[in-house]
Parts: sequence; C-alpha cells; structure tokens
Amino acid sequence: MVLSHLDNLSNEEWLAAFVSQWHLLADLSFSDLLLWLPNESGEVFECTAQIRPVTGPTALEDDVIGETIMHEPDHAVTVAFMTGQITETSDNELYAGIPVDVWAVPIMRGGVCVAVLERHTNVMGLRALGAMEENYMEAAGVLTSMLLEGQFPLVSTMDKALAPKVGDGVIRVQPDGLISYASPNAITAYRRLGAMGDIEGEDFGDLTRGLRHGVETMGQTMLSDVRQQRAAVFDVEQQRASMRFVLLPLVVGSISVGMLVLCRDTTDLRRRDRMLVTKDATIREIHHRIKNNLQTVAALLRMQSRRMKSEEGRDALRDAMRRVSSIAVVHDTLSHTVEEDVEFDAVCDRILRMVGDLAASSGVVRAKRVGSFGVVPSATATSLAMMITELCQNAIEHGLQSSSGSLEVRPSLSSESLVVDVVDDGAGLPEGFDIGRQDSLGLAIIATLVEDLGGSVELQQRDDGEGTRARLVLPRSD
Repeated sequence: MVLSHLDNLSNEEWLAAFVSQWHLLADLSFSDLLLWLPNESGEVFECTAQIRPVTGPTALEDDVIGETIMHEPDHAVTVAFMTGQITETSDNELYAGIPVDVWAVPIMRGGVCVAVLERHTNVMGLRALGAMEENYMEAAGVLTSMLLEGQFPLVSTMDKALAPKVGDGVIRVQPDGLISYASPNAITAYRRLGAMGDIEGEDFGDLTRGLRHGVETMGQTMLSDVRQQRAAVFDVEQQRASMRFVLLPLVVGSISVGMLVLCRDTTDLRRRDRMLVTKDATIREIHHRIKNNLQTVAALLRMQSRRMKSEEGRDALRDAMRRVSSIAVVHDTLSHTVEEDVEFDAVCDRILRMVGDLAASSGVVRAKRVGSFGVVPSATATSLAMMITELCQNAIEHGLQSSSGSLEVRPSLSSESLVVDVVDDGAGLPEGFDIGRQDSLGLAIIATLVEDLGGSVELQQRDDGEGTRARLVLPRSD
C-alpha cells in the first residue's frame, strides 16, 4: 500500500517524509512525539524532532530537541532499538507531577531499525472515550503497527499549505468502501459541498463522486484509488465550495483494514488564491498599459523631433524620447512577471541596443554587458534603467564623440552593494573635468536619482588611459 517511489529515498529523506506526516500519529493518539536517531556506533541517541498534539494537552512542557540518551540497556529507547519491538514504561510515570504513559516505537525500514519514536501521552488530559476518541485511537494503533512494518509514511510529498490535518476532518472507510465514522468537521465540509443527511454508512466513493454536479475539477482516478485502497490526494472544487482529500490506506500485516481519509474545506483558501491571481493579472495589465502609453509618448516625441527645424530642439526631443523609452522597458519587463523583483540583465541588454541605435549619428557602437545585475527590486529598477541610459548616452556622445567605438556595462554584486561600471574606449575626460560643475541635464538626472537611492556616482579616466569609466554604486536592500 505504500507509494513505490518512497522506496528510492535515502534513510534521511525517508525519515523527513515521516516527520512531515507524523502530525497524524500525534493528533490521533493525543500524544507528544519525539524522534531519536542513533549515532554511527548506536551508543548515543539524539532527539532531532518533536511535535505536540493539537487534539489534547501536551505531556512535555519543555523542548527536548538536541538532548541525547546514552546507550542504557534498560532505557525504553535502547530496548526498542535493539529488539525491534514496542517498549512501554511503567504506567502513569510522573513528569513534572503529571501522569504520563510512554511508549518507544522502533521505526523500521527494510527489516532494520533506523530510528525510535517515543510517544508521551498525558493521562490526566485524556477525554472520556466517545466515538471520535475510539476511532482516533484505533487509527493511531494501525499507523503504529504500519510503522513497525516499514509501511508508514504513506506519501513522500504533499502541499503543506493545503494539506489536511486531523482537526480539519477525519473519515474512516472500511475495506468494503462504507464510511464507518466521520468527524463533525468532515460532515460540515460535505454538507457545504451539497451532501444531505448523515454520511456514515454511505459508500465513500459513490458519495464523493455524487458531488460531481457543478464540480469543476476532480481526480479522474478517485474511484479507482478508493476501490484499490491506494494512497492519493485529490480536490473537489465547486463554485460555492471546495475540499481537499487525502486517502491513506490502513494495513495490518498484508491485510487491508480500510482507509483513513483526511479532508479539509479549502473554500476560503481557493477564493484567496483566485483573488491573488486576479490581482497579479491586474498588476501585469497595468504595467503593460503603462508601457504602451510610454511608447506612444516616445513615438509622439519622435514625430515632433522630425518637424523641428532647430537642431538643438531635435536633440532635446530625442533625449526625452530615449529617457521615456528606457522607463517603458522596465514596465514591459514587469508586465511579464508576477514577481516584485526584476531580472535586470534583460533590461540592460535592451537599453544598450536602444541607446546605441539612437545615440550614434555615425559609425558603429559595439555595446555589451559583462557580468550580471541579478535581481533588482522593482522600486529601484526604473531609476537604475534611467541612470544606465544616461551614462551610456554620455559615453557615446562625449567619450566616443558619436562615432565608432566600444562600450561595456560591467555590473558586480556584493552582499552590501551593486557596483556598475560603464566603460568606453573613447577620447577620455577633458583636463580639469569636475562632475559637480557640469550643467548637463543627463548628469543632473543621474545625481538626483543616485541621491534618492543613497548611492554614489563618479567619472574618471580609465586606468589604462584608453577612455572613461563611470562608476555607479548603489546599496542593496534586504
């Protein structure tokens, strides 16, 4: 009954899969659970995991993770590990004045004990036995025996955000497919899906399949999974309600004793997911429309520049068009992702193509990026795009003097900052150049944006004397 792909896991992965599901055993048995792992020699056991029950009071007030047990012949954990049998301590042992029953259960795999599960039950907190308590304890007993036979855990992975817990809803299904018990929460969830009356005594497969009226999605093999007692996960989604099911076969030896079904009303979660999807789509559409509007503005500036008779006026409009286009590139990138961060390498590459086309009035500009920007927050991306645009434009117009040459943008990342060098092989800076005394609009824009981001910018002659290097330093935010 165990899903076959669990057999391929290492012991460490297999135990991790067990710990991801042992909340079932804790809640069904109303017990605290401790996982003890032996060292290589088997002489020391260390507690590597601990869980408390949601269904009852804890038996262990303190965290035990990290504590060790020496190989003591009479200790329950040692006995369970050596014999491969469940070991129980004396009844009602006192822990901080609370009577607690303790069991040590060997966790077997392939006939070998790989760890020991210690179960602590607060006897004082146990409720009077009713239908729910009896069914829970019976299911816990079956899971414990399956643990002894290496048949638990049952599934290796599950979406933790939607995974049902015992408190969400429990259904016991007998080998003939009939429901022998359903917890109050499970009954409520079924009624929300449209089931009428008491579901106990109903055929689980037929009852669940009968909810298909108005169902948007359901696992196609659900009935087969139920009939063949296979572990499975499936969803029932309607317009008014949705529910997730986890089918867990219960086996004693090689004999099926039915299934434990966990169910969770996921209506609110699904509705929230749909709202988030709608919100993400809306944000992407807004970025797309902003990009379109900016491209329209750039096109209008281009048209206006062609009608200008003044060369100075045409240059000013082309510069404005270039700046607007660089902002449009960022919004275009954001329109294709749901993330709030931007993979900036693609943005930089598009800016380099655009700047080279617009700025070089003659000759060929070979512009390229060397290195990676990584991920840039969307709040920073627009300013960074404009600064790189201005630095590249400045390098082409003044360094290369609008002629042929090469231009490189060299980003580098550290834990504290993003450093961007814009390097050209042009004529270099004029003698006595001082960035603070320049009246260039482009440099003024850069200075303003850098100040807003808490960074710095400098222009200097390259070390080899062949051109100019502009260095932009921006702090990285967590």
